[in-house]
Amino acid sequence: MDHQGEMKILQAAITGDSHFQVQSSGIISVVLPDDNQGSRHQKFILALPSGHTVLVAHNIDIAPRIPDVIEGMSVQFYGEYVWNNKGGIIHWTHRDPKNKHIHGWLKAEEKTYQ
Repeated sequence: MDHQGEMKILQAAITGDSHFQVQSSGIISVVLPDDNQGSRHQKFILALPSGHTVLVAHNIDIAPRIPDVIEGMSVQFYGEYVWNNKGGIIHWTHRDPKNKHIHGWLKAEEKTYQ
């Protein structure tokens, strides 16, 4: 696990820093319905080891969805952090078909989704 990534997120939550690549992990605390407006996204709230939470928005039009997500499931991520007043969003957790953005990923139960 990358504790430096969590520290970057915690600092960004205070300073409002945004739009940077970060790697960390957490436990799913809330499973949300898919967002089907525009590009479809699988969504869940991830609690980092510190207790800070972030929304993960994983594009399932580009990458496979994590099957059978449940509260308590451990997820590692590499994606772009975007600040908001609710703790932040992690997105770009997939490859970029146009190769213009850094590729991201999610890992759950020893499998990578990108």
